[in-house]
Amino acid sequence: MSRVFFYVQHLLGIGHLRRAAALARALMAGGFDVLLVSGGAPIEGLVLNGVRFYQLPPLRAADESLRDLARLDGAPVDEAFQRQRIEALLGLLRAETPDVVITEQFPFGRTRLRFELLPLLEAARALPKRPLIACSVRDVVRRAGPERVAETVQLLDCFDAVLIHGDPHLVPFERSFAGWARIKGRAFYTGYVSERDLAQGVQSAEGKDEVVVSVGGGAVGAPLLRAAITARPKTALADRTWRLLLGENLPARDRAALAREEGIVVEPARADFTTLLRNATLSISQAGYNTTLETLCCADRAVFVPFASERETEQADRAQALAERGMVAVVPPAMLSAQSLADAVARALAGPSLKSFGACDVDGGARTAALLHRLLVR
Repeated sequence: MSRVFFYVQHLLGIGHLRRAAALARALMAGGFDVLLVSGGAPIEGLVLNGVRFYQLPPLRAADESLRDLARLDGAPVDEAFQRQRIEALLGLLRAETPDVVITEQFPFGRTRLRFELLPLLEAARALPKRPLIACSVRDVVRRAGPERVAETVQLLDCFDAVLIHGDPHLVPFERSFAGWARIKGRAFYTGYVSERDLAQGVQSAEGKDEVVVSVGGGAVGAPLLRAAITARPKTALADRTWRLLLGENLPARDRAALAREEGIVVEPARADFTTLLRNATLSISQAGYNTTLETLCCADRAVFVPFASERETEQADRAQALAERGMVAVVPPAMLSAQSLADAVARALAGPSLKSFGACDVDGGARTAALLHRLLVR
């Protein structure tokens, strides 16, 4: 059985780790022995289903700007801590002698982790039996200037494949990556990788005719939750229940500050999220990869309020691409207010149902496994 060494680093939210775990499970189901190596904060309840897991000494983004790294207690990432991570990574690599090495996002993102990823790639190429080296990347990457694009293209010279977990008919990768022409010969669209089974199954009436407001992991979701509460009376859905799903990383002070009033349910994120989406009149959310996919597959109508910062343009680009197709209404993050959100709700209700656009390609996990088998043979 071929071995896969899969590196992932989540810095702020947990979406990257969740999607990597979903892909790792699909690779296991497709006949690979997978070691998932995580460098972010440990999370409870990560579903592995036989995937082997290794936790590096964890680090995170120092703040929402994603510009600097920190240890979980806020201490800076010094050279000693970097060496500890590098030694752990290289020791694992040599013990595993994998047939495939996958980096999640890098070199399109996670560039603050060069200190360990460049040695990892160098060591992988120096193994007695050189593994297939691939990058696992989402449908959208952070926009970058010419120098950063050129660096990415150069780094990709040591990669055999770029696995794009998206659908070019929905969000073309070249829309966000200016160097597409120079990498497309080794790039493969796999379809989206879903964390959940999005097939229509046994359903309950939970969430019927509600408005579901979700913020993924919740780390940066407080402004959207507050805006939703104040926007509700300004919309045609003011008489409906608005269900706010907080996410496990929403800070305690933000949880406590949310208004509890009649018609508003405030509760933790739920395992039956897709059932709620199917039954709801409207979904309001950020535009992370996992939530967007679940919304497109399950919801009737949707408003996206993407998270954005100087170094984070992925959600805004994804949301804009879907808005241009007439699929969703979007509130640019800098324009979020009760009124702008209420206006977006009106646009979403006046627009077409998401169900009228046809099914999304969500077979990315199985297709990635099949593709890696073919590339190994070749």
